[in-house]
Amino acid sequence: MKVGLTLYGDLEERSGGFRYDRRLVAELRAAGDEVEVVSLPWRTYPRGLLDGLSSAVRRRLAVDVDVMLQDELAHPSLVRHNRRLPYPVVSVVHHLRASERRRLAPLYRAVERRYLGTVDGAVCNSTATRRAATDLGVDPETTVVAPPAGDRFDPDVDPQDAAAQAREGPLRVAFVGNLIERKGLDTLVEAVARARRSEAVELTAVGRPVDANHVAAVRETVADRGLGDAVTLAGELSDDGLAATLAESHVLAVPSRHEGFGIVYLEGMSFGLPAIASAAGGAKEVVTDGETGVLVEPDDVAEVAAALAELAADRDRLARMGRAARRRYEAHPDWTEAAARVRELLAAVADAPQREVAA
Repeated sequence: MKVGLTLYGDLEERSGGFRYDRRLVAELRAAGDEVEVVSLPWRTYPRGLLDGLSSAVRRRLAVDVDVMLQDELAHPSLVRHNRRLPYPVVSVVHHLRASERRRLAPLYRAVERRYLGTVDGAVCNSTATRRAATDLGVDPETTVVAPPAGDRFDPDVDPQDAAAQAREGPLRVAFVGNLIERKGLDTLVEAVARARRSEAVELTAVGRPVDANHVAAVRETVADRGLGDAVTLAGELSDDGLAATLAESHVLAVPSRHEGFGIVYLEGMSFGLPAIASAAGGAKEVVTDGETGVLVEPDDVAEVAAALAELAADRDRLARMGRAARRRYEAHPDWTEAAARVRELLAAVADAPQREVAA
């Protein structure tokens, strides 16, 4: 097949969604497909909606493919063009803005509903994401769930060695993700402050400071709570640097306000780290509460603090969860299996009757 992939920015971006797209492209090419990447300039949401009037975007989308994958993140720039495209479209849905608790959620819901009404199928990273997409009108028969693998590092860790991860000393917590409000670093920092009333807890936060206002608020909380010696904002690290941080940690904590899937939880599990994860969205498909980690409600500082304090105090439980986390990682489907599911959907969509092109 000749397959396209439309996305914002550079395929080499380092976030989980771009890693998904990048690995999908690699697997499709390995299977013999031609893949053309169509890169659109990054846009704010309002500016992206104006791209519907852009002849430059229209020309950029004029490529010769059998079927086009579109990263749903770029939907503002695509929603008004899709009906005019001569090829079928399959959206890659990592995370829907409509699923978040935002002031502009009604707008996002309306636009995403309209966008998803223009596509011929959807690749979803979790069952929760597929449910959200079908709630917005996508036909479940034209969707496939293809969860990402978390094997970016794939360290040589024996599940039985997780006991060594639970060695004595302060509970070392790693947060990994873009520093944006949705990821919940503010909740985690407050929880660390509360947990430290009874237990020794240290936090290293790794991620690109995308939202300057959010980062400033987190830094202010660190100062106000006297956490200067306990919380490190490490910024964005290389893969080697991140791997070293995870290898030295006891727990991965990313208490997001919503996650479509949460590939980072699997990456932590590859090191034998139990996860403190969001109960909102797809993380519960990876993290089994009380077994491979702890699921917490969004914005619940007390719940996160209790999870941290309990794991700091009970190292046997921490070791058991670490062993279970590594086994869960080892049992997870690999990228080849995920790509095979996607290829099957792409072939079906490409072979379907030709779409009607709007004038």
